[in-house]
Order: sequence, then C-alpha cells, then structure tokens
Amino acid sequence: MTKEYPDYIWFNGKLVPFNEAKLHVLTPTCLYGINVFEGIRGYWNDEAKELYCFRLDDHYKRLYESAKIMRFNVQYTKNDLTGALLNLLKINNIKEDVQIRHSIYLDGFGSWHSTDPIGMFISCKPSGRSYGGKKSISCCISSWERINDRSISPRIKAGSNYQNSRMAQMDAIVNGYDSTIIMNKNGKVAEGPGSCIFIFRDNKLITPPITSSILESITRDTILSLAEKELNLQVQERDIDRTELYVAQELFFCGTAVEIMPITSVDRIVIGNGEPGPITNALMQKFFQIVRGKVKEYNKWLTPTYGN
Repeated sequence: MTKEYPDYIWFNGKLVPFNEAKLHVLTPTCLYGINVFEGIRGYWNDEAKELYCFRLDDHYKRLYESAKIMRFNVQYTKNDLTGALLNLLKINNIKEDVQIRHSIYLDGFGSWHSTDPIGMFISCKPSGRSYGGKKSISCCISSWERINDRSISPRIKAGSNYQNSRMAQMDAIVNGYDSTIIMNKNGKVAEGPGSCIFIFRDNKLITPPITSSILESITRDTILSLAEKELNLQVQERDIDRTELYVAQELFFCGTAVEIMPITSVDRIVIGNGEPGPITNALMQKFFQIVRGKVKEYNKWLTPTYGN
C-alpha cells in the first residue's frame, strides 16, 4: 500500500485536498445520518498497468434508486459521476486495489425530513481484503432482527441503515465471533452485516431472495451468474432456515467490501470439514480473475481508469 489516504477527494464538483473536505456539524447528514452511498471496488492489474472499477454502471443505477426512494433530487448524470470518479483515481495516481465511497447526502441546515439541498462526495482509499485478510471466519446467529421494507427498507443503501448491522456486529465481536448472520422478521436468514449469504447444500447453491430483507447486492448477482455459467451449478433463491446453516456443506458471505468470504463455523458448529470448500474456492478464483480483467468475456463489467 503506497499511502493510507489519498491526496484529493471529489467534493461537490471540485477536487479538494483530503483535509479540506468538510461538512458543518449541523447538516442533517451529520445529525441524522441522512445519506445514500455506494461502496465500489477497483482492482489493479499489474501486467496491464490498469485499474478496473467493477460493475460501475450497476453501482450507479443502485445509487440513483436509493436517492429516488429518499426523494433526493440529484442533478448529476451517470456520465458526470463516472467522469468524476475516474478523474479522482487518476489525480491520486491509484495503482493498487482500492475501495471507493460515493455518497449523496442532505446538506444545509434543514430538518430530518428535508429533501434539499443535496451534496455529494467521492473518496478512494487503497485497501486489501476485509477481516484482516483471514481465509475464513466464524459467525453466530444475531439476536438482533434485520430491518425490513415496512420499517427502514434495506433496499436503500443508506448510511443510517448500517446501525442495524453495527448492533449485530458489535454483539458478535464481544462474544468472540468474527461476524454474525441476521434473521428477518419471519425468522428466516436475511444476510450478514453489509454482506449477502450463500449456502451450498445437496449440490445446490442457495441464497435468500431479494424480498427477504436484504440489499439487492451486485456481488450476489455476480455470484449467481458465475455459479450457473462457469460452474454449471443449480442455483436457488429461496428462504433459508437457521438450522440449514448448520448442515450446509459450504457457506460464505459476499459483497463489495467482503468480496467472497468463507464461513467455517456458525454458533461454534463446524461447517463441512471446517475449511473453505471447493465450490467457494472455485467461485473465488473465477471472481478474482474477472475483476482484474483476466477473463475477456466479462470485461463488460469493467471500467478501465487509465484507458489501457
């Protein structure tokens, strides 16, 4: 990693030095967490000398959908957002794996129910894998219930929604686990904190449907596609019971931040043989080849930064 923080942040239409990207403490986004965002990954290919942003169009589609539900009036076009991001990566000379945060927030000095004025920033930070680079993690079933579409919709990728994940994750860490799995209001498996979940059982790859109080994950969609096209697996989107996790042959989280992370125990019950399984490993191998631009068939998912 060349540096912990970048030199510049894109802030309301301008590139500003990192330490000068500031908000007033009384903005609604500071007071109430009123914002929507996308976490985006960029992957460096050293042979091609190129940084690829993964599924950028899909991330911006979801960002606009989140903003629409929050009644934010976004003046920037998708081309504006793409150009701003690529310019930011270039000006910071990012030539390693990077995590990108693209946020739209409620600015000014209005109330929690205001809808304008709207501000925006983009930041980029060199980043490796999550969970400290662990090869697998342990999880527990959370005592906290997942938010739902009748309370705070998980379809909105909003900063305030992550309080739900925060409560669950803090409990898990205090009790000696790496992470946690959160159930929905119907008592079925929803997702992890900031990540979707897959199980492999009876030769099927299974994941909860998008109506089970989960974020409509781009990485989840990627895994579903790769499982069918590359591994010829039968995939199912259906409800998952808690005890199915215990008897699954393989289990993993997926998401932009977590990428693909094997889970080898739940509630201290060992999953499979206690090691990342062959299906999970095969998906991981294919995924990392694709995001680094090494599988031409999937280059449609990649946006090059430097034009190589």
